[in-house]
Amino acid sequence: MFTGIVEEIGSVREIAFPGGGGTDAVLTIEGPLVTSDASPGDSIAVDGVCLTVSALGDDGTFRADVMPESLRRTTLGDLRPGSRVDLERAVRVDARLGGHVVQGHVDGVATLASRDPGDRWDDLVFSAPAALLRYVAEKGSIAVSGVSLTVTHVDDTTFGVSLIPTTLEATVLGALTPGDRVNVEVDVLAKYVERLLATGASS
Repeated sequence: MFTGIVEEIGSVREIAFPGGGGTDAVLTIEGPLVTSDASPGDSIAVDGVCLTVSALGDDGTFRADVMPESLRRTTLGDLRPGSRVDLERAVRVDARLGGHVVQGHVDGVATLASRDPGDRWDDLVFSAPAALLRYVAEKGSIAVSGVSLTVTHVDDTTFGVSLIPTTLEATVLGALTPGDRVNVEVDVLAKYVERLLATGASS
């Protein structure tokens, strides 16, 4: 489990496709902070996607396997050597929950539709599929590229968020331009509520 509080911006060093055809991948990512106490088998969120560390380098890098499902349903397939990514280690049970409960299980991909820079913060609007937006609520929590944010508005085709200076500086969201794609994980409570209501209606 994660909290959506990004610890550092990492960099993709290498992308390999061991199976051929690009159906699965092995990422090598530089992240000195998140690898400082990591071991093979640990979980690290990469742009909001929970990945398992398969190997560690001596240069602050780690490797992770990305299965075809993750390449299809997230933006990891868009990454190239040099791409910057948000990184967060799995939360410790004795740590403060600074953001919200984030599983690292991406629900879909949204596209930045517009960006309105302010004096000290930016307002961003993302277009997203209706199947994703049904779980988004105004003033609710959402994870965008692994960043815990509060929804400022939502309608049938878009949702908005506002980024404070710290978020602009410490995450990849600060460099997004219209047309860029991001991973989105909705609040898990919304999905459980829907499931419970559906089960109750059919019983």
